[in-house]
Amino acid sequence: MFFHKKEIQNQQQLKQQVAQAALDYIKPGMVVGIGTGSTVNCFIDALAQIKHKVELTVSSSDESTKRLKEHGFEVVDLNYPNKVDIYIDGADEANKHRELIKGGGGALTREKICRVSSEKFVCIIDESKLVTRLGSFPLPVEIIPMARSYVAKALVALGGQPIYREGFTTDNGNIILDVHNLEIDNPLQLERELNQITGIVCNGLFAVHAADVMLIAKNDGDIEIIK
Repeated sequence: MFFHKKEIQNQQQLKQQVAQAALDYIKPGMVVGIGTGSTVNCFIDALAQIKHKVELTVSSSDESTKRLKEHGFEVVDLNYPNKVDIYIDGADEANKHRELIKGGGGALTREKICRVSSEKFVCIIDESKLVTRLGSFPLPVEIIPMARSYVAKALVALGGQPIYREGFTTDNGNIILDVHNLEIDNPLQLERELNQITGIVCNGLFAVHAADVMLIAKNDGDIEIIK
């Protein structure tokens, strides 16, 4: 399914276009979950056009919270609303099954919590993020700092090359290992395996709870919808 055809010049315009397309999923009175990243920043700016439709927002990062408040949105703790109607977020990589790698910005744990707490997850990306097989983008893994060495060895045993993200601390006070060279033929299985490694708080695979809808901004100006 395609719509909103127009001429596209660059990646920033693609991000703005897919962000605008996501507004169609916002209905009056919704509690809206907001992800993190450059495409989500475009969505927050676009959402300000229909602020009257949004009852409350919840946010996956301090960065997104700041941007939402600058636009005058009420941002509440995820424990406050009875439910989150919809969650809008981007991805670092996505496949046609709506399975994702997320966490390039380091907010993967809060993003995954927002995703599982929401009735619907709409993922917004440009077509450069769509891949045949996940794994070209290093898989972010958030870990407890004292478990860094142990987890790194476990990731090597899985065939990955973990690289410590120097000088970075998550909003939760943890650290990130970016895992290169993983062969992710079965994202669902790998996500479950990683969940069993002691010391890992969260991994950036979104396969157990993949996106419900994926909007993809195409270079020819179309928006592709995958459900």
